Amino acid sequence: MGENRERPVPRVADTIAATLHEHGARHAFGMPGGEVVTLVDALEKAGIRFHLARHETAAASMAAGASHLGGAPGILVTTVGPGLANAVNGVADALQERVPLVVLSGIVDRSTRARYTHQVIDHAALLRPIVKASFEVEPESAASTIARALAIACAEPMGPVHLDISPAVAAMVDPAPRAIRPTTIRRPSIGADDGAVASLAGCLDAAARPIILAGFEAARASAGEAVRRLAEKIEAPVITTYKAKGLIDETHPLSLGAAGLSPAADRVLLSLFSQADLVLMVGYDPIEMRGWLDAADPDHIVELTAAPPDHAMHHCGSRFVADTTAAVNVLATAVVGHPSWLQKEPARAAKELKRVFRRPDAWGPHAIIETLNEMAGRDALVTVDSGAHRILLSQKWVSRRPLSLLQSAGFCTMAAALPLAIGAKVADPSRRVIAVMGDGGLEMGLGELATVRDLALPLTIVVFQDSSLALIALKQRVSGLAPAGVALGQTDFAMVAEGFGGYGVNVHDAPSLQRELSAAESRSSFTLISCRFDADAYQDAF
Repeated sequence: MGENRERPVPRVADTIAATLHEHGARHAFGMPGGEVVTLVDALEKAGIRFHLARHETAAASMAAGASHLGGAPGILVTTVGPGLANAVNGVADALQERVPLVVLSGIVDRSTRARYTHQVIDHAALLRPIVKASFEVEPESAASTIARALAIACAEPMGPVHLDISPAVAAMVDPAPRAIRPTTIRRPSIGADDGAVASLAGCLDAAARPIILAGFEAARASAGEAVRRLAEKIEAPVITTYKAKGLIDETHPLSLGAAGLSPAADRVLLSLFSQADLVLMVGYDPIEMRGWLDAADPDHIVELTAAPPDHAMHHCGSRFVADTTAAVNVLATAVVGHPSWLQKEPARAAKELKRVFRRPDAWGPHAIIETLNEMAGRDALVTVDSGAHRILLSQKWVSRRPLSLLQSAGFCTMAAALPLAIGAKVADPSRRVIAVMGDGGLEMGLGELATVRDLALPLTIVVFQDSSLALIALKQRVSGLAPAGVALGQTDFAMVAEGFGGYGVNVHDAPSLQRELSAAESRSSFTLISCRFDADAYQDAF
């Protein structure tokens, strides 16, 4: 006779984990504490791997990186009080980067909460300005609460939600155990015979100087092929936000690359916008484009978006709220197509952009980025930290496919590149991932090198080491101020990498960088390449 084993009785934590798993979650990141040990156990048993980070904000960025690649909501686990407080920067970043992030935090048991003070703060009040919703999980409605939170997180514009779970509730036998599956959402198809579509197609066909400005929503919705087809039919140049780089292959003759923070690029592109008689915004989110508040005459702007905007950063003559990809596909079929920009102004703009961002020296930030372009490969995923190097890289990096350059572009928080790379590599171990960081950003999040080591991730980390917070130094100079609080000592990052169990090297020229990038691709441990140059190399760089 076979052994009679009783099936384990599902705990509330098991219901939470099972519902998250049904919604596609396979990875969770964070720092454990006594209040969440049952939850971590349940996640592991449900098939959601818990990855230990060194800081909760970094863990939030790791969850974002995994979500960008896998498509499922990111999962962040924190303990009570200081654990959740540590995560505030990462949660705020998720809000402005449109990341569907589920923040699971432990909380003191209800039976002692009224008289217990150790590490106790009001979690919901702390996070209220930076989450879409906050709930406490109760045993009778655990699955429904998690499913509701997930629906809110994934509704456009996507963002973080917060859930408090006490240890007693997590360990309690679930009175109604069940995992709730995601609801299939079906949107009515849009046809070419739709009056609004026909009217917009007519406007596009009548435009002599159309431009397409596309954003992150379009990239996440896989609208690139539809945008390319439409652009080719009406001969419209395509400009993207930094996070939408590669929406169409940036080697395409109609691609003018990305815009967002570079005054040098803005001078070229805004001049082109002032000549446009129709600007089609596709899945455009202006949060990462500070200088583009009034890019064109509102009467010339038509916007296609999945959700009505909650901002006043730009205005438009008409707005279509619809499935972005479906709408562009229909438009690409409906338009007749015609020659545009008969004076070849976009081609001249493209030539001018190449001149502006040309490589001025044999070594420096321009040469580093060009070498990365040569060596990374078409399918590599690059993450980049905030700083002067991010603006220059976002202009010079040539993206061949969408969502291949990850960054904090709305919130612009520092130290995001390494955890984004960790999350991306965990979600897709087969893909080459390169984290590009400034020395200030790396020093801010240095402990995550231990996370890379412990997860045995063969990441490549390229450090722009100019011994300065170069972007702030540039702003001080432009304002006529003396430099203050921007100088950094020169850390030997190669030795630091070796101490964390990786391979580290300092390079001073492009051929050395080329050799090290090539060698890193076949290494089983992580590689840190510190590129040393003078911060003055950023003078007039972007």
